[in-house]
Amino acid sequence: MSQNRNASFAPIALPDEQMQVRVVWLYYMEGRTQGEIAEALSTNRLRVNKIIAEARRSGLVTITLNSRLTSCIALEQQLAAEFSLNRAIIVPTPEDEELIPVLLGQAAADYLVQLLNRNIRGVGVGWGATLREMVRHMPSLKRPDICVNSVMGGLTHGIEINTFDIASDLARQLNAECSYLAAPIYAGSPESRTAIVQQDVFESAFRQIETNDVIVLSIGDMTERSLLMRYGLPSNINIEELLAAGACGDVLGQFVDKIGRPIDHAINRCAIAPELEVLRAIPNVVFASGGLNKAQAIAAVLLSGLGNVVICDEDTARQARQLAIELRTSRTS
Repeated sequence: MSQNRNASFAPIALPDEQMQVRVVWLYYMEGRTQGEIAEALSTNRLRVNKIIAEARRSGLVTITLNSRLTSCIALEQQLAAEFSLNRAIIVPTPEDEELIPVLLGQAAADYLVQLLNRNIRGVGVGWGATLREMVRHMPSLKRPDICVNSVMGGLTHGIEINTFDIASDLARQLNAECSYLAAPIYAGSPESRTAIVQQDVFESAFRQIETNDVIVLSIGDMTERSLLMRYGLPSNINIEELLAAGACGDVLGQFVDKIGRPIDHAINRCAIAPELEVLRAIPNVVFASGGLNKAQAIAAVLLSGLGNVVICDEDTARQARQLAIELRTSRTS
């Protein structure tokens, strides 16, 4: 296949183009069979065959593989292999960083639709700008057999990135059932948290979370850009205190260190959310996050093994990969 380095391409790829590029890459560059490609991309052999045939006729192979997605796909393969992921989905980093949640949300919506074509009955969601964009990009479906549920407590004041709003809006798009973990993000103390989650309604909610087929989450960082830092921390906790305890980011409101281990701090024992280890038993745990401010936190999640799908922008994913490899190497040397 020839390369045209002078060709100009739009910086944002359409979902169809992403599918076409991945099919062509796996077929021509990795030598996979059409059946293997169909399984890997959650589609069917007929569609794979049509994409390959059209690529031969129209020259789409040359044009698309010379687009910005080429390096993204190579990075996807590296991340999946190096961190035991089922899937990595990498989108080109836009010049305007404000577009990162939009692009990642679109990619997350596309991937969730693929998962919904399987035997999915429970979908758990967290909160944040990327997940809000995921809901905005979800097509309207009729899936009354699915239950969408929030997997962590929410803010006590209304905001459209709140876990309650994201869960209800996603359920509305899917015409699905919806349930909430109707509690704040943090209890006042570890003892209060224990008393809350031992109530029947919360025990039932946590059992439902543990039976989800899919959980889609974002990753928080330790800067003022973090929604949790701005809106959700208890008044008696500050960022400096968490940093001193080794925190580099949060998952489900629980703070982790640079290699993805929960830090030893009372705030983690106050979070009204499942313990992070629960995620390891969920078949599909999707982390959708991007932006260079989150690179260290994303590296920590890669090292933690808590998720099996990562959706990220290219510049951030590349930096997170490098940080994770350096940390892993330093621990084994």
